[in-house]
Amino acid sequence: MFAHWSLRLRVFLFFLLIAFGGLALVDAALYIGYKRSIGGDVMSGYVFAAALSGFALLGLSLGIWLLFDENVAKPIERIAATMRTRAHAGVAVTLNSEEARYLGDLAPAAQAVAGQLSETEQGTAEAIASETKRIVSEKEFLTALLTEIPIAMVIVGPSHQIILYDGQAAEVLGQIHVPRLNASIFDYFQKESLMAAVTQMNKTGKDVSFEAQGTEGRLSFDARLKLIGTGPAYMIVIDEAHAKISPEAARPLVYDFDLMMSRAEDCALEDRPITKMDFVVFDTETTGLLPHKDEIVQLGAVRVVNGRMVPGESIDQLVNPGMKIPPASTKVHHVTDAMVADAPDAHSVSRQFHLFARDSVIVAHNAPFDMAFMHRYGKQNGLVWDHPIIDTVLLSAVLFGASDTHTLDALCDRLGVTIPPHLRHTALGDAVATAEVLCKMLPMLESRGYTTFGEVIQQTRKHGRLLEDLN
Repeated sequence: MFAHWSLRLRVFLFFLLIAFGGLALVDAALYIGYKRSIGGDVMSGYVFAAALSGFALLGLSLGIWLLFDENVAKPIERIAATMRTRAHAGVAVTLNSEEARYLGDLAPAAQAVAGQLSETEQGTAEAIASETKRIVSEKEFLTALLTEIPIAMVIVGPSHQIILYDGQAAEVLGQIHVPRLNASIFDYFQKESLMAAVTQMNKTGKDVSFEAQGTEGRLSFDARLKLIGTGPAYMIVIDEAHAKISPEAARPLVYDFDLMMSRAEDCALEDRPITKMDFVVFDTETTGLLPHKDEIVQLGAVRVVNGRMVPGESIDQLVNPGMKIPPASTKVHHVTDAMVADAPDAHSVSRQFHLFARDSVIVAHNAPFDMAFMHRYGKQNGLVWDHPIIDTVLLSAVLFGASDTHTLDALCDRLGVTIPPHLRHTALGDAVATAEVLCKMLPMLESRGYTTFGEVIQQTRKHGRLLEDLN
């Protein structure tokens, strides 16, 4: 019966309970004080009554607040988070009417809006489906065409950052470091020789042939520079005869032409737009839960640029921990001693990951745990882990309230992210799931008005206690 009462009537009853409950408690306190003062000091009886009524009113207020918080405030917070998830993360969520049963018509009205939004989106999706199919077909044709051309091609933007590379170029770059969209080209080729060629190209307006030296000092490539339009973007071309390009290097084009615009790095870190930053999302599997004595057995990482995961840019690496893996740990992540027998050690893998995460924000779910291993290895091998860090546990608390559940599984369920069972509790599988969750939460953060990195970090600091409890 009570579930059908209006929200206004419920709020009125809260205030009514405060009023009549307060009067009843004060009357009771006065009566008790009066009984105590009979035959004694009247003033002490009134003082006792005043103190008793004060504590009684405090208890009543606390009780009313708990009722209001549980039946009104929290359900409203959940409805708001659900609506933002639907509007900004594109997840077709259903409101839990049982949780909002005391909010009158609010939950059904919100569900109706969500349903109408779904219908509108479906109509829009159908309208653009054929055009999307044509664009995808053209991209596939262009990728296949470039794959047959025996050259490696990298397009470099105005700030000398990589904005496009093809499958062959991925092979070339991979001989130096893992290819990374929006990374500085100087992470791969020595700056002096490349800039000399760029200066000559800009001066003459013609193609320039030069010897590109790899940053590791062991590799060199005969390459050509070509201007793109009127500049300042340019193309680096390396033909098959001068690079070790395998015939199977038919990897799709990796590009983002939005990177041609001014870079987010041009402003201070705290002022950079949160959706325009480069993120490296990672996860580890370990021999146990004690970072000061256990070791990692697997590391997985993916990159997110301009709010999207970059296909092909990932690390999926087993690690030899130098110790036996406890059977209880193997039961969780399925990594055995035999699997890691010939794997590189933690120091080699941490160095690879350090390069992969250069100039990026590191993201993890319960980051203090995973980063504790990186910091420990860094003290031993001289790596400084001074990257900005974002924790998806804290982002979840910002968006859905600290009282909600913030496990990775709960977040994936809430945001419509599916982790295949065979990938759950693998480093790469959990890293991909965390990255998908991050991509859905970024526009939700913007919708709350937290548009810069500094604003997001300021909000996450309010919930730091969650990580202390986890660890």
